[in-house]
Amino acid sequence: MYDERDHGGRMDMHPSDGSMSKHRMMHMSFYWGKDAIVLFSGWPNQDLGMYVLALLCVFSLAVAIEVLSTLPAVKPGHKPIAGRMIQATVYAFRMALAYLVMLSVMSFNLGIFVAAVGGHAVGFFLAKTPALAKAEPAHETMSSTTLITPKV
Repeated sequence: MYDERDHGGRMDMHPSDGSMSKHRMMHMSFYWGKDAIVLFSGWPNQDLGMYVLALLCVFSLAVAIEVLSTLPAVKPGHKPIAGRMIQATVYAFRMALAYLVMLSVMSFNLGIFVAAVGGHAVGFFLAKTPALAKAEPAHETMSSTTLITPKV
């Protein structure tokens, strides 16, 4: 039975074959450290270089999700069915990347979480900020000479 006091917020994970030879702990709360397991068993394997690579991969996936969400609609020259298929394929690819980022964050490693949130923020800044700027009407700035001053 799971007892949080004995395992410091981690849960025992036993191999599916019933053997007890490979006994690992899975974190059930956020923690710092390079001992994360991200997407694949044994990766980054408590290696600092591989952990940094995992952070960069999660960051890049999150940026890609935001960039893919701003792709323009299919050009008018395409056939309607072909255009819908292209959009559906891009959407499926974007959702696959989003699920990979979600599963990475479920490692409960704070470094991975920060990399995912940071990647989404940078991706939003790179991809959506220019689109939002084009959509907003241009505001004219008023100089000090155009201000109306009250007459005394």
